Amino acid sequence: MNKINMLLISGLLAGSVPAWAGNVDAGKEKSKPCAACHGADGNSASADFPKLAGQNADYLIKAMQGYKSGARKNPIMAPMGANLSQRDMEDLAAYFSAQEGLKTAK
Repeated sequence: MNKINMLLISGLLAGSVPAWAGNVDAGKEKSKPCAACHGADGNSASADFPKLAGQNADYLIKAMQGYKSGARKNPIMAPMGANLSQRDMEDLAAYFSAQEGLKTAK
């Protein structure tokens, strides 16, 4: 394989990597307000609040973007999302997606 083909393949592979790269440690710090409803590690103790631990990071980012834009309607989450920057969302998603979700009994 020649050098040009290698560069083309490298460029294509680099383009397939997600554009976001949240920081887990920063997300843990930013998640403190979330803990009241979703639990400190994203494993909510109440069925009234979704479990965030172990969720796909892309899904979490899209959900937070939806609350911020108003595309997702929720009277509790709307004001929480309104104050989040894209970086905040990426960090929170990195943190919660890195947590182990609760196992469900079968």
